[in-house]
Amino acid sequence: MNTLNDARVSAVIERLHAAAANDGDRWSRRRAAQKAGELPQDDGLVRMGEFYLAVSPEEGRLLYLLARSRRARTLVEFGASFGVSTLYLAAAARDLDARLLTTEVHPDKCRALRANLAEAGLDDRVEVLEGDALQTLAAIDGPIDLLLLDGWKSLYRPLFEMLRPRLSDGALVVADNVDHEAAADYVRCIGEDPAFLTHTLGDAAISCHVG
Repeated sequence: MNTLNDARVSAVIERLHAAAANDGDRWSRRRAAQKAGELPQDDGLVRMGEFYLAVSPEEGRLLYLLARSRRARTLVEFGASFGVSTLYLAAAARDLDARLLTTEVHPDKCRALRANLAEAGLDDRVEVLEGDALQTLAAIDGPIDLLLLDGWKSLYRPLFEMLRPRLSDGALVVADNVDHEAAADYVRCIGEDPAFLTHTLGDAAISCHVG
């Protein structure tokens, strides 16, 4: 069984990938409008509200493959955005009869995320936790079999340290965009942890909890 082949799921994924491909143009238009004084300088949360910041199709299929290979029962995602990576993980959760808990801080993105999951028919496998992930993930039950870190890079280390006691033996931790300077603290932390083996693939770090 491969839910990625489901027509409803693939249609939503393709639509979102097409929309995400315009992030570069969105960024250029925003910068030009700010330079012209048509838009104020804004904080990161406001700025990122319009951008998809999505994984590529290849990265999405890798996430699906990792979840299936691990036979994950509980999956946790930090930073869903509009739900591209979420859909790949939710497809794996359906095929594994598992659950996915995903987090997103931006209210507009949360509304779009829930709508996208419902359109794909995967909302029954996903719990959307809206708000600060350090709070929304503080009390979740373990064990966690797969953790995806793909939100604010400066939160990678504190979230990892908070959730580390709940990671199962053999759990996979996937951290995207670790080439960002704000992720350097996390990269050092998990690289020095003797309980994890880490391999960098592109700009992602994939770590396995070997105990």
